[in-house]
Amino acid sequence: MGVLNVTPDSFSDGGAHAGVDDAAAHGLALFAAGADVVDIGGESTRPGAAAVDAAEERRRVVPVVRALRESGAGPISVDTTKAEVAAAALDAGADMVNDVSGLRFDPAMAPLIAQRGVPAVLMHLRGSFGTMHREPRYRDVMAEVAAELREALARAEQAGVRREQTIVDPGLGFAKDAAHTLEVLRRLPELAALGRPVLAGPSRKSFIGRVLDRPARTNDRLYGTAAAVAACVLAGAHMVRVHDVREMMDVARMCDAIRGEAA
Repeated sequence: MGVLNVTPDSFSDGGAHAGVDDAAAHGLALFAAGADVVDIGGESTRPGAAAVDAAEERRRVVPVVRALRESGAGPISVDTTKAEVAAAALDAGADMVNDVSGLRFDPAMAPLIAQRGVPAVLMHLRGSFGTMHREPRYRDVMAEVAAELREALARAEQAGVRREQTIVDPGLGFAKDAAHTLEVLRRLPELAALGRPVLAGPSRKSFIGRVLDRPARTNDRLYGTAAAVAACVLAGAHMVRVHDVREMMDVARMCDAIRGEAA
């Protein structure tokens, strides 16, 4: 899954693809580099980011979805917690929804996904974007992440979402400090008990900067990201969400070969 942020303030590439033409060109480049899905997001989830209303998020996301679809590219994912934005993106040609709130923020999201019958990523997140990094505490981080993802799956099913539509994401770096995130990575195979495909998003994140002592240099975390992607794939992740698609394709293919799968 290639990352396409159409925001002015995302933690790694904010403002890099803010115009529709530039964003669509980058999306096409991600597909050309080997992305199976491109995930388009119009609201930053980094600590301290300004909240974006649905109208502004639609303005950022929908034209890019439409431009990619008109170019024949896809599948396309929309990264949003708002049902209004998800609906507009699906109408414009998006194929799936990536909700980092695990269907918690907008009660209309699960019914929308059920109605449209599209795949949906349910991510683990505690609190809000503004509070999630304030001293996160766990007694057993992976057991709690798995339990809360089960709750997200139950929310989806109660709204009529078929289980086979769902993908789970442990939310690396979301409401987790570096130690929590590293433990989740070590214990990623435990998510197999949920019986759903696993998406992991380690790309350029702060836990890599903490380990490598590069707190402010997100573009200098390529090799750290490669190591984390390898750990995810070898631990059973079915999909990884990354900025550097071409390089991480090599990592994933090599890991598949080590696992004895087709590279």
